[in-house]
Amino acid sequence: MKNAVVLVPFPFDDFSAAKVRPALCLTREIGQFRHVIIAFISSQLPLDPHESDLIIKKNSPEWEGTGLAVDSVIRLHRVVTIPGNLIKRRLGTISLSVANQIRERFFKLLNE
Repeated sequence: MKNAVVLVPFPFDDFSAAKVRPALCLTREIGQFRHVIIAFISSQLPLDPHESDLIIKKNSPEWEGTGLAVDSVIRLHRVVTIPGNLIKRRLGTISLSVANQIRERFFKLLNE
């Protein structure tokens, strides 16, 4: 499950509702309830990306195998923990180089 790009009901910022969106699994399933920590993926590329944003362009080597349809940004400052059974479908997987970038940026974010 770790490094998988999946479709999940991702909550709005105010938790008033959720919309099925792509997300990146940052962990394997954890504990008896099989919780997974996921990061939001958006097709709305920011004009001024945050250090914790990782943009993946359709024509880049990092794109291959993700299952994403358009240029996307992985937003590491937007994470939630969900039960694994909420995952609707697996779209693909990120590459090892993207996984390494994710790990570095997330570590940096947690240590700011």
